[in-house]
Amino acid sequence: MPMPMPMPCLFFLVHLLIILSTSPFRCSSSSLPSNSLPKGSSISVDRNDHLISTNLVFTAGFHQVGINAYCFSIWFTKTTEKNKAHTVVWTANRDAPVNGKHSKLTLNRNGNLVLKDAYSSIVWSTETKTTNGSLILQLDNTGNLVLYQVNGHPYVLWQSFDHPTDTLLPDQPFTRNSQLVSSRSTTNLSTGFFKLYFENNNVLSLLYNGPEITSVYWPEPYMTTWDAGRSTFNNSRVATLDSNGVFNSSDDFGFFVSDYGARRQRIMKVDFDGNVRVYSLVDQKQWEVQWQAFSRPCKIHGVCGPNSLCTYSPQTGRKCSCVDGYKMKNRNDWSFGCEPVFKSCQQKEEDYVVIPFVEYYGYDMDYLQNITLEACKQICLKDCTCKGFQLKFDNSYYNCYLKNLLYNGYESGFENSMYIKLPKRLLSYVPQRPTNASSYHCPANLIMPISRSYDVKHVNGSIKVLLLLGGVIGVVEIVLIIIFFSYTIRKDSTSTAQSYFPVASGFKRFTFSELKKASNGFSKEIGRGGAGVVYIGELSDDRTAAIKVLKQASDHQGENEFQAEISTIGRLNHMNLIETWGYCIEGKHRLVVYEYMTNGSLAESLSMNKLDWEKKIKIAIGTAKGLAYLHEECLEWVLHCDVKPHNILLDTDYNPKVADFGLSKLFDRTSTGEDSSFSRIRGTRGYMAPEWVFNLPITSKVDVYSYGVVVLEMITGKSPLQTQLMCVESSGREQTLVEWVREMLRGDNESDNRIWINEVVDRMTCGEYDTITLTKLVKIALQCTEEDRDARPSMSQVVNMLLHDEKDD
Repeated sequence: MPMPMPMPCLFFLVHLLIILSTSPFRCSSSSLPSNSLPKGSSISVDRNDHLISTNLVFTAGFHQVGINAYCFSIWFTKTTEKNKAHTVVWTANRDAPVNGKHSKLTLNRNGNLVLKDAYSSIVWSTETKTTNGSLILQLDNTGNLVLYQVNGHPYVLWQSFDHPTDTLLPDQPFTRNSQLVSSRSTTNLSTGFFKLYFENNNVLSLLYNGPEITSVYWPEPYMTTWDAGRSTFNNSRVATLDSNGVFNSSDDFGFFVSDYGARRQRIMKVDFDGNVRVYSLVDQKQWEVQWQAFSRPCKIHGVCGPNSLCTYSPQTGRKCSCVDGYKMKNRNDWSFGCEPVFKSCQQKEEDYVVIPFVEYYGYDMDYLQNITLEACKQICLKDCTCKGFQLKFDNSYYNCYLKNLLYNGYESGFENSMYIKLPKRLLSYVPQRPTNASSYHCPANLIMPISRSYDVKHVNGSIKVLLLLGGVIGVVEIVLIIIFFSYTIRKDSTSTAQSYFPVASGFKRFTFSELKKASNGFSKEIGRGGAGVVYIGELSDDRTAAIKVLKQASDHQGENEFQAEISTIGRLNHMNLIETWGYCIEGKHRLVVYEYMTNGSLAESLSMNKLDWEKKIKIAIGTAKGLAYLHEECLEWVLHCDVKPHNILLDTDYNPKVADFGLSKLFDRTSTGEDSSFSRIRGTRGYMAPEWVFNLPITSKVDVYSYGVVVLEMITGKSPLQTQLMCVESSGREQTLVEWVREMLRGDNESDNRIWINEVVDRMTCGEYDTITLTKLVKIALQCTEEDRDARPSMSQVVNMLLHDEKDD
């Protein structure tokens, strides 16, 4: 017969069971935290309790956000090597931090998950209730914190994925009820001013919700939904970023990250500056941007607040400054902008300070067409609510935009001027800026020679001895320096570490051996041109790249082409321009590494008849946008000089990207935009403008001409070289492609578009075409190919015509 248990032992066991039943980590010790919290248990800030996912990637617990201030958050368990900081991906109480003592998160027995501060007041809760089954709070391997009700089968009562803060994790659904809201700053994690959400029109949008104004700034507010590449014809309102780095939204918006396919931890985040970025954790060292919505951060609304000006350069980043006559309102926060140092509507004598190349978007109190500068000045002076005006040159005349608020000011690069109204007493203290040139421009000469002059003086004998001795010492030093640098160069040539070149400080510098290995010994050629040969390769980070080996690298012309490639394309960022990832300059080797385009060149697609009419029109519009950006968006004029189907590449969705800037030419915006000093004719026969042949001044209109020929080639299916050899029976002479299409149009007297357009279009192209659309496209192309360059439109005008409603034609 067993002996009865002594009462002290029985009391001890009961007490131990009570302790274990109330412990949040019943089945684990402090060294092995659980991934779940049972009903009736708590996570305490005092004990520094945590939930850790079973894959050890994510941790949930109290994260310190200030002095004795904590938020219940989820973060990546491992810190980055660079800054040793945790990356927070979700926060429950971002606007109401709790005390560092006696605060706890408790899973109540009624199913409500509650966060209480030190004084037991409820700061945050899930507001869930249940009476059936058991409850458990679990941190999944995806980073999702889920409250399950277990009654036979687990049922989700609440999950953090449905309530994101500023971060979206891979495979986390972003729905009509979701929104990502930025933090106030990198150190202040409370709710900021920028929000990513689905608008009521079903379009994924970015909203600036500032202290004084609210405005949608993405997609571009001046564009229609269709022009922005979005669709309102959906009601699902869902978007996801998958584990491979592909983002898809129900409004037809999507993208691939630059390290697509690489197995890395990723996050999509609305940053405190209003930009949406996708980051990848590279080698556990640091988070690197792999995609961003804005390459020009100053176009984000509200970044500098009212009465301010945003400027940006790759070297210094974004900067905010007050316009003349205004001062910073809150010296610690630019979102409040600037305030006037004078009393408005109480000044009798006022005039203007002129800010060239600056745009203030929105808040026009009036819009006056075809008006003189003086007339616009007088109208604004008479209205005390007018703070200034924008004068723009549109469609052969000036338009005046009167402003009652000065928001969203940024350097646009266009020849527009902003006139800020100020009291005359202040104008004497304001340095006038030049109105015919921008102070911000890309240098035309990347390397400037330094000249030093020395005066020859008479010296005596002792000085000669000293000079001789100094010369000997100098020769010895030079020899030692040469030996040292020879060793360093040999060492660097064998290293695969990333380094940088002054011309392109933002790119990765590859070694020749790296690129040779990536391209398997330059074995697979995918393209060839006058400037070099292009090979396909796999980089060490698993990205597929196009590696261009430039010709003539041993002579001056090869060096010029390399400098043109790097300096031109390295400063450009547009969805219709090819993206450069790096370069190699090693001995005589000059290589440039581009993103690889899945569908090759437009020339290949045309020769293989892979394009339908919808794709061709899409390519025509995209190419025009890319060239317009080259000509007008940079603070230089960038002429491509060799626009042809071989230099228009197509991505997976047949979006065009203009490539190959080896023959490009830069013009400073302070120049007239003309240049007849080209050392040689540039371009390809059949696509070249008459200016090249007749040695006329070269402007951006040479690219306009080439673009028109490319469009005609897409529509007719005829190469401009082939057409030149065709003999026309009526005239007995050869015709160019442009002449042939123009004669077909004239021969029909434009009486019925259907007759001549049916004779012109390529019958091998799949799909039905809209007669009105193609007629319009042909006429635009013929206007682009006028012999008189002044009769050709600019590329920005071409874009406007292409996107113009056909009903207005």
